[in-house]
Amino acid sequence: MYFAALLARTEDGWEASDTELDDVETLADLTDLARQASVDDDTVLAFIEQEDAWFGVVRLDGEEDPRIYVSDAAAAARSSYGEILLTDELLGREPEDDLDSLVDLDGTEDGEPESEGEESATDDDAVPPGPIGDSGILEDLGMSSKELMALNGDALNEIADVLGCGEVLEAVR
Repeated sequence: MYFAALLARTEDGWEASDTELDDVETLADLTDLARQASVDDDTVLAFIEQEDAWFGVVRLDGEEDPRIYVSDAAAAARSSYGEILLTDELLGREPEDDLDSLVDLDGTEDGEPESEGEESATDDDAVPPGPIGDSGILEDLGMSSKELMALNGDALNEIADVLGCGEVLEAVR
C-alpha cells in the first residue's frame, strides 16, 4: 500500500493534499505535479511511502532542480513509485543511451540466453541498500540529516510533526 501527499508552504503555514500517482511515470511528471501545488513558487514537498518498507521526499524550491531523499534505495527499486525517484543521477550512473537499448551489442540473438559465466548485469547496475540522496533536504526546515536518516516506521508523520504540519498531513491520510 502506498501513500503520497504534497505539502506546499504558504504564508499561513503548510497546505497538504493527498495525491494520486497513477499518471506519474517519471521524476519530471512528479515535479510538474508538485509545482502545480506550489503557492508563489514557494517550497513544495512530495512525500511517498510504501507501508514501512521505504519512504521518499522530493523537495522543490521555485524553479530549482528537485532534491531527493530515499530512505532505502534497494527497497524503493522494487517499487514502481520508487523507481521514479531513483534517477541515474541519484544512483551515480551514466544515463542509459537510448540507442543501446535498441541494439543487442553482446553478440547474442534476441531472446537467446547469454553464455554461462557471463553476467547480465554489472555491479554498477546494483542499487545500494539503505538511504540515498540529499539527507540535508530538510535541515533549514528543522530536521537534521542525522534525524532524517534515523527515521523508520511512520517516518512521514514524524517529519510533518517536526515541520509543524503534522495535523495538516494527518487530515489527508
